[in-house]
Amino acid sequence: MVLKSFIEVHPDSHFSVQNLPYGVFKPHPSSAPRPGVAIGDYVLDLSEIASAGLFDGPLLNNSDCFNQPNLNKFVSLGRPAWKEARATLQKLLSATEPTLRDNANLRQKSLVPLNSVELLLPVAIGDYTDFFSSLHHTKNCGVIFRGPQNPVLQNWFHLPVAYHGRASSVVISGTDIVRPRGQAHPTGDSPPPFGPSLKLDFELEMATIVGPGNELGKPVDINSAADHIFGIVLMNDWSARDIQAWEYIPLGPFLGKNFGTTLSPWIVTLEALEPFTCDAPKQDPPPLPYLTEKVSKNYDISLEVRIKPAGHEDSCVVTRSNLKHLYWTLTQQLAHHTINGCNLRPGDLLGTGTISGPEPESLGCLLELTWNGQNSLSLNGATRRFLEDGDEVTFTGYCEGNGYKVGFGTCTGKIVPSPP
Repeated sequence: MVLKSFIEVHPDSHFSVQNLPYGVFKPHPSSAPRPGVAIGDYVLDLSEIASAGLFDGPLLNNSDCFNQPNLNKFVSLGRPAWKEARATLQKLLSATEPTLRDNANLRQKSLVPLNSVELLLPVAIGDYTDFFSSLHHTKNCGVIFRGPQNPVLQNWFHLPVAYHGRASSVVISGTDIVRPRGQAHPTGDSPPPFGPSLKLDFELEMATIVGPGNELGKPVDINSAADHIFGIVLMNDWSARDIQAWEYIPLGPFLGKNFGTTLSPWIVTLEALEPFTCDAPKQDPPPLPYLTEKVSKNYDISLEVRIKPAGHEDSCVVTRSNLKHLYWTLTQQLAHHTINGCNLRPGDLLGTGTISGPEPESLGCLLELTWNGQNSLSLNGATRRFLEDGDEVTFTGYCEGNGYKVGFGTCTGKIVPSPP
């Protein structure tokens, strides 16, 4: 029997009672930030639910984790507390439970229309790491930058390759992205040209939000890595391909990546995603023992990218992909990150890297879609090789249940010109 909420939720809504993703919001511009969950067209204010004494289970009773300006304290509590909170919220919101349904005063205080709130970054991100976990994306990038002879480097099939990103420039969906300036590859003996990036790109990614961390020097076992993952979000790791191509040898990405990374506001928990697990791809060669999982799984999450060109009213779909295309799983990424003793902390962000599929329409960035600008992309009459000022990029993602969706909402950013 499908769980129903007393709040009317359209079947196409991303925010069903089966989902209940967590975020942080302000009901009014002068309000303090507080945690909430999305349900239909509303945000349920968890500070009000906590104040009413409705989190009465053994782990959350008297906890102040929902009276914080971010979710870091709650995500640090671990899976038993997350399950307790989920069970409480699903019961409170169900059609057969009168506690919230029949309390008009509490309903008015705690249920806030989604279209009236300001959504904020849900966690304080101490550290951000970006992986490179899609084989299709890796092969395409290798061919573009190094040629077809050896597109995938030897180490890639043995470990989840990654680089350390910049947490300070991670922003919430809806934040404008300023076109970065930097050096590009020189022509002949000329000095490298400097100026606004001419090859600005999106990258279709998702990202893990770390829950409990690990002590310095104590790696996370691969088969308990999921207990360190609170949930996942949509992520656009904007890239300046011309800056990146000149700087990335020998140490990898730097200024071509760290000028802006956009997150969707709602964290979808692993509990909500559990019905949508699928087998991860077979890994050949088999990974080393510390990366070998008893059960290796991905999630069947449909992903879509739309671009609204500057000056146009309508957006155009440019990519349809799926998280299930990842070669290295979210749990392998986390376990590998800690194998040297590195300590993760609650609220840390682990990006998947660009999620490309095998079909031409499933490529996760313009670098691949236009083959580094050699081809142009048609967008309802406009053409693009890379992003132009005023272009707006929107990601969406969801899982399809029986009469409901478990979705992530949107992750949106618009390009604005470099300062003079």
